[in-house]
Amino acid sequence: MNRLINRKKIFYLSLIGLLASITLHAQEKFPVPTGNSNQLFYLQRNPNTNTIVYEVNYEKNTINAEDPVHVYWIRYNEQGQQEELNFIQRKFAYGLKSTLIAKDKYQLHFVSYKKFPMFLIKGANNKYNVFATINQKQAILNRIFVKISGGSFWTPNVEYVEVKGIDPATGKEVMERMKI
Repeated sequence: MNRLINRKKIFYLSLIGLLASITLHAQEKFPVPTGNSNQLFYLQRNPNTNTIVYEVNYEKNTINAEDPVHVYWIRYNEQGQQEELNFIQRKFAYGLKSTLIAKDKYQLHFVSYKKFPMFLIKGANNKYNVFATINQKQAILNRIFVKISGGSFWTPNVEYVEVKGIDPATGKEVMERMKI
């Protein structure tokens, strides 16, 4: 009888813990950047709601072949202003490296993490999208969330990275949570 009571207690305590963690995760509200037709995807991380936006870098209606993606902050944690990444952020953290691999097709990777290849590709509709492998499918990338718990500026403790996109074949959202 005592074992049954203890098992029930453990079950209910586990259930309460699970519900509490779901509630805490649901309470983490991050704004979604909108109104930018050149936006490719955005990156957010949990220390604050400031958001890094990745957009097509056009010069006179043509993509800038040397620097095809413009990266900048939206400082939601302040007054919602747009701000350029500083040198360290651009060269060591959130910046992208790009390589032209064919006409209107670039391979991209983060300067801080080369193991996640992405491809900037111009579609038949003349619109660029970033494609990445999400849950073993090629998808149009639209959001990355980095869960950080401690660490330091140069070596944060990344718990996981959540990547979201759209499966172009079905139009359905795909998501993958990766441990790094």
